[in-house]
Amino acid sequence: MAASGPFPTPSAPPTAPADELGALAAELRALPPSCGPVRLVAVDGHAGSGKTTFAARLAAALGGAPVVHLDDLATHSEPFEWTDRLRTQVLEPLAAGRDTAYRVYDWTLRRFAGSAAVPAAPVVLVEGVGAGRRAVRPRLARVIWMELDAAAARRRGELRDGPELAEFWAGWARAESAHFAADPSRPYAATRVDGVTGRILPSTLGETSTSS
Repeated sequence: MAASGPFPTPSAPPTAPADELGALAAELRALPPSCGPVRLVAVDGHAGSGKTTFAARLAAALGGAPVVHLDDLATHSEPFEWTDRLRTQVLEPLAAGRDTAYRVYDWTLRRFAGSAAVPAAPVVLVEGVGAGRRAVRPRLARVIWMELDAAAARRRGELRDGPELAEFWAGWARAESAHFAADPSRPYAATRVDGVTGRILPSTLGETSTSS
């Protein structure tokens, strides 16, 4: 388990070609601001679907866009009850045009320790399960969904993390399933990314997000 989150980055993740990422980056920069001067973009999907890796590559294509990792705001006891922390520590300052920082949860120490800076850049990515949820969508310029079903994503995660995290994955899968049943993100994603190949699905490049 990584100190900064429960889901380590895969060692050999799928990748999207640079031209696809460049086209998506240009599209995102051209969107109207959604959170003060910021274009806030969610990268959502099941745990194990490749969100962290894709967000890192997209951030690089955007010239070093900040990435807010929701694993840093969630906790063992509150896997999805991070919306108030996100709102007060990230969304409200960005909406006011201010640089900000949020407290980071340490999954080893089981407490918040340290912080992560988030400048009020033209595009800011929010990456994690539930990033495109109902409470966040009014501030979002775009929802990106990693297209990999829950069972396949879980198999990938369990293979990656090993048997020592099997109990964690079982509990997480129940919480994630309940979350998406009550508050799905996928229907609101204007951009979808193949979670196996890392390719941006062509039919979703240039679409308009569904209204919340």
